[in-house]
Amino acid sequence: MKYLTLAAATLLATSASAEPPQLVVYTYDSFVADWGPGPVIEAAFEAECDCDLKFVGMGDGAALLARLKLEGARSDADVVLGLDTSLVAAAKDTGLFAPAKVTADYDLPVTWADDTFVPYDWGYFAFVHDKKLTAPKNFRELADSDLKIVIQDPRSSTPGLGLLMWVKDAYGDEAPAIWEGLADNIVTVTKGWSEAYGLFLEGEADMVLSYTTSPAYHLIAEKDETKAAAIFDEGHYMQIEVAGKLAATDQPELADKFMQFMVSDAAQSVLPTTNWMYPAVAPAAGLPEGFDQLVEPEKALLVPNDAVPALRDEALAEWLSALSQ
Repeated sequence: MKYLTLAAATLLATSASAEPPQLVVYTYDSFVADWGPGPVIEAAFEAECDCDLKFVGMGDGAALLARLKLEGARSDADVVLGLDTSLVAAAKDTGLFAPAKVTADYDLPVTWADDTFVPYDWGYFAFVHDKKLTAPKNFRELADSDLKIVIQDPRSSTPGLGLLMWVKDAYGDEAPAIWEGLADNIVTVTKGWSEAYGLFLEGEADMVLSYTTSPAYHLIAEKDETKAAAIFDEGHYMQIEVAGKLAATDQPELADKFMQFMVSDAAQSVLPTTNWMYPAVAPAAGLPEGFDQLVEPEKALLVPNDAVPALRDEALAEWLSALSQ
């Protein structure tokens, strides 16, 4: 009986050691959706890593950082994918992230020098609308119009936070007045991007906060040429999405391998038509047909990472005050 017990224990131990290592990646819901890049990237990475890649959807981008702060070093995550330049400084301040071991030839509008976070895609925030609509040319015109818009909450959504930084960077001390003017244009404030875009597609609003690349989805996936992004003469705020490795991970080498994979052509080539953003590294085959029809802002706005936290607090207070009146 002792022999059988020992044999069974040996068999169980051998079976356990034969199981592939698991890498847990926290990300936002749209990334892991059936139509998002998650399923494609999971299959491609598992084909070369001999591991189990597990994506866990956590709402929208800004919600990821809140979840990590709550879990701390006890988090199950090995990698977080979906923070952006507006959250990098706050994420570093948590002390939860470790430097990444990744090399890449980035094709970004700005020089990337951060050694902790790895950029994987980028884009410009914009208000998307039907082409039949005569779109405003700036925030002042939007505020003076009767147009109805849907935006996202900056406390849970990276696009929502990006909008705060956009208005603040463009208008400075005049930002409170802009928000007071926009308050009656806002139909609702959603927790995340997916909910907001869905309301727009259902006809609940004239415009929705999204990206200049969003019309590419309709054009390429749906053969629908009716959507456009409004170009504002103040310029457009840029978003660079990043991945970061948790310092407490028990799979540091696998985490680095995954982040290196995210800037490989295998991943970068699928992001334009699954995440509908510009890739951080130019794909070997170039951008898909249809991206050449997208509008491009003449002026790009981006607050330096280390200046974001203080500006964010000020901008959030202004936003809350305007919407509560």
